[in-house]
Amino acid sequence: MHKPVILVTGASKGIGLAVTKHLLYIFSANVVAISRTVTPELEALKSDSLLTVTGDVTDEHAWPLIIQRTLQKYNAIDGLILNAGTLDPLCRIGDDTPLDSWKKHFDVNFFSLVTALKATLPVLRKSELGGRVVFVSSGAAVKGTAGWGPYNASKAAMNSLSRTLAEEEPDIKSVAVRPGMVDTGMQHILRESGGIHMAEEAHKMFVRTHAEGKLVKPEDCGHVIAALAIKAPKSLNGQFVSWDSEECKDFRKD
Repeated sequence: MHKPVILVTGASKGIGLAVTKHLLYIFSANVVAISRTVTPELEALKSDSLLTVTGDVTDEHAWPLIIQRTLQKYNAIDGLILNAGTLDPLCRIGDDTPLDSWKKHFDVNFFSLVTALKATLPVLRKSELGGRVVFVSSGAAVKGTAGWGPYNASKAAMNSLSRTLAEEEPDIKSVAVRPGMVDTGMQHILRESGGIHMAEEAHKMFVRTHAEGKLVKPEDCGHVIAALAIKAPKSLNGQFVSWDSEECKDFRKD
């Protein structure tokens, strides 16, 4: 059996960077880190077990090249972690935000997922370890926070895509994970500029959670995501689970 080979999108910072570290150092995996830029933090992880690929996840022409480079170096793909995403634009349905902004959001948060799956499924089906896809989702998929229209809708679509994948590809384990309120740049954006779009009390809750030190550490939810990419059981196929739920108990850090 070979070392697991896992592709991670949005790997240069935040949750994606934490996931990449766990895969390399805890799960002894080979990792293909896909991001628009290679940050110093990602560069510091450089090793024979890490292949960094710079590119835009929305570029469908880039994906065949990513697959080709992965197979040339590691000869397999066993897991795909779809983590890249955007919060922009924060807006209200009835405001003057151009429809094109919504479409660009969906290009990143939804259509790039379809593109990645189309490219990787033929190889995932051949995985000796059993192919797995982990979608990094959000509670917004089921809540519908005011001012987050594009994000709410794209994460709901992500969960639907995961369920559909589970029906169409039953031999590939597919799971969508809610990482919670994670201490990343996205939370900073919400605190700094979310107030003009969100309900006042909702915005205050995000500010308060940060001030009280209650945000989830990327390393904590990242461990669950990394573990699921290698060990997710068939019982979670098509499910939407929270990183700290009972279903994920065995995948959390000790």
